[in-house]
Amino acid sequence: MKDSIRPAKLADTIAEHLEQLIVEGSLRPGEKLVPERELAVRFNVSRPSLREALEKLEQRGLLRSGRGGATFVAPLLGPTFTEPLHAVLAARPETTLDYLEFRTEVEGAAAYYAALRATDVDRAQIQARFEAMEAAHGHDEAKEEADADAEFHLAVYEATHNVVILHIMRALAEMLRQDVFFNRAKLYQRTGVRQLLLSQHRALYEAIMKGDPAAARAAAEAHINFIRDALVEISRADARLEASLRRIAGGDIVAEK
Repeated sequence: MKDSIRPAKLADTIAEHLEQLIVEGSLRPGEKLVPERELAVRFNVSRPSLREALEKLEQRGLLRSGRGGATFVAPLLGPTFTEPLHAVLAARPETTLDYLEFRTEVEGAAAYYAALRATDVDRAQIQARFEAMEAAHGHDEAKEEADADAEFHLAVYEATHNVVILHIMRALAEMLRQDVFFNRAKLYQRTGVRQLLLSQHRALYEAIMKGDPAAARAAAEAHINFIRDALVEISRADARLEASLRRIAGGDIVAEK
C-alpha cells in the first residue's frame, strides 16, 4: 500500500505565511492588520480559511483581537517576559549598568550584522529613521529625539536578519521607552549630550550604509559606552546635589546655641 501525500490545509498554509512575516519582523508588534475581507482578497483565499488561520495564530499568542473585531500583531516576547523583568529592574536601579553592559555587546553585534547583511530596503529604512532623528534634533524636543533614537536602533536590529536579536532588543527597546532602565529625558537635557549622541548615530549610520562591519561595531560600542559614562556622571552629580540639600535642610533640626 502506497503512502498518500495529503495536501496542506489552506488555513495552515495561511497561518505559516503570517507567522513567517511576524517572526522575521515584517509585521511589527502593535500593527493592525487590514480588515478580514480585504486580507482574504489580498491572499486570494476564502474568508473561512483566513478566519481559521487567524484563530490559530491568536491561540498561539502571535495575534490578538481588539475592538470591533480588529486584529493586531502581538509581541513575541509579551507581558509574561517583560512585566516580571520590568518590576525587578525598576526596583533595582543599579541594574542599569548591567543593561548597558549587555547592550554594548548586542549593539556591537547588531551593527556588525546590519552592515554585513542589510538589503537596499533595509538601508532605505535606516536612512529614513536617521533623517527623522536629525529632524527631531532640530526641533529641540528631548522626548521626540529620544523616540526617534529608539526607532533608528530598531531599524538596525531589523537589518541584522537575526530574529533573536530583533525580538529581544525590540522588547527591551519598549522598556527603554518607559524609562525602566534610566530617565532618557534627563540624559538628553544634559548640556552638549544631544549633539554628541547625534554625531555618534551619524558615525553608526554611515558605517552601515558603507557596508563596513568593523567600523559599525566600533561606532555602536562607542555610543553605548558614552551613554554609560554620561549616566554615571549624572548619577554622581545628582548625589552631590542631594547631599547639599540635606546639609541645608539639616539646619532646621539643629538647636540654636
